[in-house]
Amino acid sequence: MSEQKPCMAVVLLSGGLDSSTALAWAVREMGWECATIAFDYGQRHRIELEASARVAAALGVRDHRVLHVDLDAIGGSALTSKQAVPKDHQDKSVIPATYVPARNLIFLSMAAAFAESRQATKLVIGANIVDYSGYPDCRPEFFTSFANTLKLGTKAGVEGHETVIETPLIHLKKSEIIAMGLKLGLDYSLTHSCYDPSPDGNPCGHCDSCLYRRQGFAELNLEDPISYAA
Repeated sequence: MSEQKPCMAVVLLSGGLDSSTALAWAVREMGWECATIAFDYGQRHRIELEASARVAAALGVRDHRVLHVDLDAIGGSALTSKQAVPKDHQDKSVIPATYVPARNLIFLSMAAAFAESRQATKLVIGANIVDYSGYPDCRPEFFTSFANTLKLGTKAGVEGHETVIETPLIHLKKSEIIAMGLKLGLDYSLTHSCYDPSPDGNPCGHCDSCLYRRQGFAELNLEDPISYAA
């Protein structure tokens, strides 16, 4: 009797707290064989690409790659331009300047293509709707709609080989995400979350991403293992 092959998953890995936790979940909780994708899209915080490589290596990923997408040519975001990154909590009822037009739509499409070429049945993304900045492409209904699109628009989908989009963190608070990662043995000192790091790479401590991260560790009465510029 032949051994059953492990489930193959493609994980979108920015190197941030959420995506790194999602990878740890896929590898250590689910036991899936994972390939990871990071995106060099003209972001001002390209240092996150180094973090994604560190996290992938630490979690034993053998196939980690960086795909290049020229989203800075499209514009429309503080993350891909010289526009100031908002600091110290903005109005959450308004989609912030750090929103990158259609970013998750583009990234998931490319990840789905890679997954289909590898016959992977899972796409894993670390999106969540509790401690997030109001991005429309982080909502459950977006991922449900995209999964239906894959059924219609890919060879795998029309042949009945469903690609499941896994969002294991979607309803978790930042502190719950951190607790999950620590339970799985994830070293958060390897990660990078800041949207607006200093020239030496230290996180600013005041953008939305930094604030949610710091709040999450504080709620657990833990010290964040990374050093902040301020």
